[in-house]
Amino acid sequence: MKTETRLDRLSALLHGLAPRVELAYAAATQSTRSVPASREAMLHVHLLEGPLQLQANGQTSQVCEPAFWICRADTAHTIAAPTPQALDAVVSANVHLDGPVAPLLLAAFAQPKLVPLDTPDTLLTHVIALVRSELQAPRCGQPALLNRAGDILFIGLMRHLVAQPQTAGGLFSGLADTRIATALVAMHEAPERNWTLESLAQRAGMSRTAFAVRFKSTINRSPGKYLSGLRMQIARRSVQAGLGLKAAARAAGYGNVSALSRALGKAQAE
Repeated sequence: MKTETRLDRLSALLHGLAPRVELAYAAATQSTRSVPASREAMLHVHLLEGPLQLQANGQTSQVCEPAFWICRADTAHTIAAPTPQALDAVVSANVHLDGPVAPLLLAAFAQPKLVPLDTPDTLLTHVIALVRSELQAPRCGQPALLNRAGDILFIGLMRHLVAQPQTAGGLFSGLADTRIATALVAMHEAPERNWTLESLAQRAGMSRTAFAVRFKSTINRSPGKYLSGLRMQIARRSVQAGLGLKAAARAAGYGNVSALSRALGKAQAE
């Protein structure tokens, strides 16, 4: 009996993100935790248990049920609890994104996102329980265990967002759509390949027109714009790493250095 191959929506994306997760577990001495804005390519992920008050971008909201609150590093934000002890129940993580695909994920969190955990999956349930248990009764090797648990927590959260996108349009909506996800995975796995609208539509099992319309309505940008943005970030990261324009052009799928230079100039002009 032939087993159908399951679409892996996240592995190539995670490789391009190169996330490093650091769990923050200092005991609270006040009933308010404020996180200042920074310019790092990073997400702040807070695992909440209410009642709590959240403040960011001049907006205040209340949360009473278990939830994740995800804020970009460039967004100053505050969590207020009735008592310092209540704030101790908040588990926070800094998710550093060291890979070239980081801007694509960060764009999905232009505004802080509150993700209710009314229907968490098994992985999230187990890893949350593990983290809370370790924080309540620390044992030998706690820092190493928490860092590894943080990686699993982030992957579980990404799976949850793919299964239940919180907003219409954007990266997670695209990954939730099987046909669009097939094309996204192809681009994430081999961004240097000479992808055309025809070849991506074929991957998705759709006509050119239907694919182009559905992709843009789901991702909020055309397939060509998405691929160009992905390649540009790979090229920029390669140049920043000192690989040189020739190697950067090859890694990002540009035919030569001149093509990369023109693309860089166009991106700066925009």
